[in-house]
Amino acid sequence: KGIAGTSTIEHERGRPAAISQEFPLDYFTCFAKTRDALQGIQAYTYAGNIKQHMLAIYISSSDTTPVGIFFTEKGKNSTMIEVSSPSTYGKEFISKKIFTFLSAKPLSNQESVKPETK
Repeated sequence: KGIAGTSTIEHERGRPAAISQEFPLDYFTCFAKTRDALQGIQAYTYAGNIKQHMLAIYISSSDTTPVGIFFTEKGKNSTMIEVSSPSTYGKEFISKKIFTFLSAKPLSNQESVKPETK
């Protein structure tokens, strides 16, 4: 599988050694939040989309370490993410960023930051 001169085959071959985690999110929410996390760290997406169930990225525009992110719908509200890369650093770095972002609990109104009182 090649897209505009870039290949995603390398990522697919690395899936058995991927770092994976399941999230209690529906597929579309999980995909959208993953894209948000990647934008937040300024990763460069060069291939893939929601219909292909994967994203192929470079860690940044200056760090062209390739990383593949695969999405598997496990149930109505459950999605598995697999992060694959020929680089151990690449898959560890990206999986940590994505998994931390997806695991973060939103603040409720009662937990919001309050000014410190003296």
